[in-house]
Amino acid sequence: MQSRAASPEDSEAIARIYNEGIEERIATFETSPREAREIKAWFDGIHPIVVVEEEGMVISFANTTSYSPRACYSGVAEFSVYTASEARNRGAGILAMRALMEAAQEAGFWKLIARVFVENTPSRKLLSSLGFREVGIHEKHARLDGVWRDVVVVERLIPANL
Repeated sequence: MQSRAASPEDSEAIARIYNEGIEERIATFETSPREAREIKAWFDGIHPIVVVEEEGMVISFANTTSYSPRACYSGVAEFSVYTASEARNRGAGILAMRALMEAAQEAGFWKLIARVFVENTPSRKLLSSLGFREVGIHEKHARLDGVWRDVVVVERLIPANL
């Protein structure tokens, strides 16, 4: 397995993995599948996206997005990490997040933040192992399939940019 910066050519593979996460209903409030053209819009030249490959196939990705349009939060990025079901529990998510943290540091971000479903134990363990701290829980943050879901807020400072 190896990580690298993603490119728009990876959009099809990223969409496949993300759509799997959407279908599983454990990692996102999104319910509509994404197409590669929608993923290509993520490549804004500001927010890092990385992939993990194994034998030439993308098996995991991690991406950042804008946290807020306010200038004072320009160094804070929201992030996501997803791994294809057939590649889970083999270190791909950790590799993707390590690469994303390095890319975020190089891009000048000082903090990464995410909201994780409270019952998503694998993601919470992964992020904790990488030094993310759980800040608190947003109760009834949004509905998924008509059911209110809670999320835990996680964050990690990037000391080199403080």
